[in-house]
Amino acid sequence: MLTVHAYAATAATNPLGPTTIERRELGPHDVLIEIKFCGICHSDIHHARSEWGSANYPVVPGHEIAGIVTQVGSKVTRHAVGDRVGVGCLVDSCGECANCRKGEEQHCLKGSTLTYGGIGKDGQLTQGGYSTHIVVTEDFVLKIPEGIGLDAAAPLLCAGITTYAPLRHWGAGPGKKVAVVGLGGLGHMAVKLAHAMGADVTVLSQSLNKKEDGLRLGADHYHATKDPETFKKLAGSFDLIVNTVSAKIDLDAYLSLLALDGALVNVGAPAEPLSVNVFSLLMPRRSFAGSLIGGIRQTQEMLNFCARHHIGADIEVIPASKINEAYERVLASDVRYRFVIDTATLK
Repeated sequence: MLTVHAYAATAATNPLGPTTIERRELGPHDVLIEIKFCGICHSDIHHARSEWGSANYPVVPGHEIAGIVTQVGSKVTRHAVGDRVGVGCLVDSCGECANCRKGEEQHCLKGSTLTYGGIGKDGQLTQGGYSTHIVVTEDFVLKIPEGIGLDAAAPLLCAGITTYAPLRHWGAGPGKKVAVVGLGGLGHMAVKLAHAMGADVTVLSQSLNKKEDGLRLGADHYHATKDPETFKKLAGSFDLIVNTVSAKIDLDAYLSLLALDGALVNVGAPAEPLSVNVFSLLMPRRSFAGSLIGGIRQTQEMLNFCARHHIGADIEVIPASKINEAYERVLASDVRYRFVIDTATLK
């Protein structure tokens, strides 16, 4: 067993604090990674505060992990000591079901193993990337190409793939009009990726406060949703709308912005239920859908795409001592656009 430094939540209402955790001994197919940077995702906050159901404490959050391989098991073939690597939201799956065989491990029919808050095949609770080291089976370790800094690459392991997956699935590209709802951690990545894919990109945000940023990131247009004229002016405009916000929105109003056969896809995960009038879907044959992350194969595809197009997250690097402050700033939308923990400060 390897004892490593970490930051953990001990209860839903307690601030996170320093601790140590045990990492399993290296198995033949395992990789030991020295974590250099870990992004802070809104999901971390939901989980640490038991907002998606009661968490098992203590919990070390973090599933946007970038680091360096320091040791490999005797049968590892995919990675070598010194490799730049990443770990996202999953660290294992059954590998045998129909979905896993398709490369859709995030939809494993037997239940994939989450990077934190899950139960590994060893029966132990998984702990995430707010730590100095992690042991992961080689199949769930991604290669981070040269040309992307490890700090800017870390959020790609969740925010990047969460937005890349629906853009690819629903065919974002030349000739397609894509709207992104919200310009935060997810939204700013959706704008960068959709622009790089060649789509005509619009940001739909509550106000025009971030308009300059949105255009800099690659948006062609930017509109304030607080202005009721926006929904009239843009009615029937978009082939795809990616909703990145984790708050309740008026689905019917946003569905009205879709063209024939358009889709509104939720990647944000609000705690409360959303409702929709079925007539908003019937006319004109619109769809409301959801999208999770991508599988391991598509996540590697995304990382390679980002390297080719020189895409990384816009980040603010913080020491571990500012994690709790960062949580409050995320909730106040006071970050442009992703906090990343320098894990060297955990020691």
